[in-house]
Amino acid sequence: MATPLSASRFLEILRNEGLEVHEYRDWRTHNRNHKGAWGPINGVMIHHTVTRGTDATVRLCYEGHSTLPGPLCHGVIAKDGAVHLVGNGRANHAGLGDDDVLRAVVREAPSLPRDNEANTDGNARFYGFECINMGDGEDLWPSAQLEAIEKASAAICRAYGWNERSVIGHHEWQPGKVDPRGFRMIDMRRRVADRLGRDPEGPTQPRYQPYPGADFFHIGQTSRVITHMGRRLVAEGCGRYRVGPGPHWTQVDRDSYAAWQRKLGYSGSDADGIPGPTSWRKLAVPHI
Repeated sequence: MATPLSASRFLEILRNEGLEVHEYRDWRTHNRNHKGAWGPINGVMIHHTVTRGTDATVRLCYEGHSTLPGPLCHGVIAKDGAVHLVGNGRANHAGLGDDDVLRAVVREAPSLPRDNEANTDGNARFYGFECINMGDGEDLWPSAQLEAIEKASAAICRAYGWNERSVIGHHEWQPGKVDPRGFRMIDMRRRVADRLGRDPEGPTQPRYQPYPGADFFHIGQTSRVITHMGRRLVAEGCGRYRVGPGPHWTQVDRDSYAAWQRKLGYSGSDADGIPGPTSWRKLAVPHI
């Protein structure tokens, strides 16, 4: 679970991964946020467009059509590997999908269950890339385009501390969908794992930091866990820091955590600023 990236940060991570990125019109503020939630973010979804031509496809994915308004994704990946950003926020790309699949993505499970239900809003949960291809099994996928899909997926995973199992195809999410057709998502996930420097067959670290116990939080305690906790508190609007956060547990950390507890609905002694297992799990501090 993670908060959405800002437009500037999204652009930055893609370019830092070595991608050629083009900004289309007012993509930074182009979204469907007025129609529903955007976040928490759980993964990346890959599609094919069933179109030809970069200019026409980018325009279509920005504007949408009469039955499905744009943006239809966050970025269009062209045949030459360039990424054209068309939206930032909620986009009409994923639709309703299977809640069992979402749970597997959140856990970064080794395999995905069969998508046999359409009961969960994917537009709120996934970054989406539309890749220019007819999806007929005959339109080839150039190596530059496949590499760009790999890089874009890895860039988002790297930003959130995810592994390749947070990347899925539309056909793995929504019953009846076939995209992307022409390559296997299992192979793309292996490519993403390689780019992230991870053995896809090896053990994975947990995504979130386990609860260290109430006794861990005392004056004099120093740990990177506290720094990461503080960053999450800031992201949730609960930070009370003037400088930091940092690795030393202080009264400011306790005040910030108390604000988080109050945000969750706790009060009185239940909002004393000392983390408990339930509030800690909901804060989702990244594993270090």
